[in-house]
Amino acid sequence: MILEMKVPSPGESITEVEIATWLVKDGDYVEKDQAIAEVDSDKATLELPAEAAGVITLKAEEGDAVKVGQVVCLIDTDAAKPDGSAAPAAEKKEEAPKAEAPKKEEPKKEEPKAAPAATSYASGTPSPAAKKILDEKNIDASTVSGTGKDGRITKDDAVNAVPSMGTPTGGNRSSQRTKLSMLRRKVAERLVAAKNETAMLTTFNEVNMTPINNVRNEFKDAFKAKHGGVSLGYMSFFTKAVTRALQLFPDVNSMIDGDQKVTYDFADISIAVSGPKGLMVPVVRNAEALSFRGVEAEIKRLALRARDGQITVDDMTGGTFTITNGGVFGSMLSTPIINPPQSGILGMHNIIERPIAVNGQVEIHPMMYVALSYDHRIIDGRESVGFLVAVKEGLENPVELLMNGDAKKALEL
Repeated sequence: MILEMKVPSPGESITEVEIATWLVKDGDYVEKDQAIAEVDSDKATLELPAEAAGVITLKAEEGDAVKVGQVVCLIDTDAAKPDGSAAPAAEKKEEAPKAEAPKKEEPKKEEPKAAPAATSYASGTPSPAAKKILDEKNIDASTVSGTGKDGRITKDDAVNAVPSMGTPTGGNRSSQRTKLSMLRRKVAERLVAAKNETAMLTTFNEVNMTPINNVRNEFKDAFKAKHGGVSLGYMSFFTKAVTRALQLFPDVNSMIDGDQKVTYDFADISIAVSGPKGLMVPVVRNAEALSFRGVEAEIKRLALRARDGQITVDDMTGGTFTITNGGVFGSMLSTPIINPPQSGILGMHNIIERPIAVNGQVEIHPMMYVALSYDHRIIDGRESVGFLVAVKEGLENPVELLMNGDAKKALEL
């Protein structure tokens, strides 16, 4: 029986996907549930499993855009599974005489004789035709390596020579053109739309990370031991500081829908992570109700799924506010772009020790710049600045404002 495999729907509102990579070849025998292809939607990369065992016939090429429900391959379920044991041996026998072929080409080892001899008068000397070309191109013959006899510069050497302009010549100047994945194209569209369709502004502040570092240094080992290898990182502190600030400034947790404003009483925090196919933004649901352990465990789970290419559309659907951490790549300061239809995004950056004034004295502390990009159509300056100040206050006084005065209890130790 010939089974037609059609593209399943990856999620609501997705009508088209792109064949990113075929994991099998035409005519291969596949097992049921074996991953046969990776397909890109506008939100995620998904694996396409075989619906039955048999010999596969591909009906689409890599890079093809196919509709949901379209047939992309056929599986002959009546085909017998090949033994495959004799074929490799036969191939190895055929390869044996080929291995001896290079021995017949031993004379090629004489090629080094063409290298210029240090004492030869011809070394670096252009032929008349080569000299004319070099003069026209205003190239000094001493900068050209000759490939002719005894190192003489040939006409071809002169034609291929490139003016140095004070820089080394002969470097690789090739280029490659590859098609953007559907995910990357969709990200590009969304970023341009965010710039063109929102009144985006960015406000900045800085955070003294000493209090958070003190808490982490005191409890991170016990936290990791107690919670099965889950580490106490910075993201849980930032997530809790953001959810607290969103409760104080609910306009930042709002979106525009036509001529209406939608305000949420929950905080689904999108966390921007770098995956093998590019930037992905999975969502931590109801982050305001999660403990520090809960936030760290969920972020770890989502990050691993993104890294392994197992992230789903549902994992990235929704979100009322986004946190992105450019600091892991060394960014000191940036203006993050809003993740529509959300109205705000918080950018974290690297931590650098800097001198600051503390009680009239100059002290060195680990400092981080933070940036809030927001949609000015729905968020005014008072709310945006107040929100970022609230985030700063929570991070600089984590025990009192984020842990209710009891770090051990908050960390479930």
